[in-house]
Amino acid sequence: MTNLDGVFRREWGPAVAALARWSGDLTIAEDAVQEACAEALRAWPRDGVPDSPGGWLVTVARNRARDRLRRESVRPGKELAAVMDDIVARTDGTDPHPVRDDELRMMFTCAHPALDRQSQLALTLRLVSGLTVGEIARALLQSEAAIGQRITRAKNKVRHANIPLRVPPAELLAERTPHVLGCIYSVFTEGYWSTAGPSAIRDELCDEGVRLAGELCSLMPQEREAHALAALVLLHDSRRATRVDAAGALVPLDEQDRRRWDRGRIARGLDRLRQAQGSTGPYLPQAVIAALHATAQSWEQTDWVSICAAYDRLLQITDSPVVRANRALAVGFRDGPEAGLAALDRAADDPRLGHSNLVATVRADLLRRAGRYAEAARWYRTALQGNGSEPGRDFLRRRIAECGG
Repeated sequence: MTNLDGVFRREWGPAVAALARWSGDLTIAEDAVQEACAEALRAWPRDGVPDSPGGWLVTVARNRARDRLRRESVRPGKELAAVMDDIVARTDGTDPHPVRDDELRMMFTCAHPALDRQSQLALTLRLVSGLTVGEIARALLQSEAAIGQRITRAKNKVRHANIPLRVPPAELLAERTPHVLGCIYSVFTEGYWSTAGPSAIRDELCDEGVRLAGELCSLMPQEREAHALAALVLLHDSRRATRVDAAGALVPLDEQDRRRWDRGRIARGLDRLRQAQGSTGPYLPQAVIAALHATAQSWEQTDWVSICAAYDRLLQITDSPVVRANRALAVGFRDGPEAGLAALDRAADDPRLGHSNLVATVRADLLRRAGRYAEAARWYRTALQGNGSEPGRDFLRRRIAECGG
């Protein structure tokens, strides 16, 4: 039997996006897809997974939504029939809007300026990408309770303020593009560095992030930051197959077999990087860092000077504590672990890292490389307490053992 959880995760976003476009209501769309998934859990083990599981879910969800609309409506029958005809008409015929992809369409819709930035992101990651509240909380460095409340308030605001579930006119797409870029990268990141569960990598989310980045480049070919994001995810993704061994255990970058990196994806990523030149957003320096790793002949030949310079440029664009912590690790490789620890101290107390184990992980690694094994083991244990990924926890346990802990 196919792993149904993986199927549901892969098909959730497209199904919700399609139902939201069909019904015009986020809550109805999400509830209908949940009901369809519940029906699939009953039917598929008995009848087998259909050839098109996504199409099956959308069909069943549309029927559930139609039933709900008819049950809950207090309109006279003729008026309700007219409403239903209008809904059907939205999905019939040729759509003249330039956004063809339902998920991209939903991302642009959720970027409505009436919603604050964090609500836009949380709502999109839940509805479009199917991330759980816990996964979104870890991605945004917030508590699960806060994210759950934010998503509920955003959905209520969309409903009560009658925010239309449609893409803005083409001339207004650019102002919502940063939100869409952020959502696509969050989807890819949760796949590439899975924060919870039994697998270190979630292939369906990696694939979806790469696909959506490419779709956005096709939609907005002059948008340099879209090309920068596409370069970033392609260059990272070129290493996906070597990030875990045959048993599913994490393999750090300095131990990966570079001969197995996907050269086709590296070439495509470098081509996107060339098209991104001149971008002033945060994805270009990140793509440069990824390119420097992807093109280094060996770990020892990595250009840490240029990588640190790219981090410095990134900090000029976004004063992120996550960037500061990662830069500290790069400084440790450029100037030695003690220099890296000093740089980390300047970022460690940022309250925005309160829900992350990043500082503990970086500090432990730098201490290990400095030969301060007892201290490293203590910080690896601290990092272990905040890691929800089983492969991640196993990796930290191995490091503790290596340090004599």
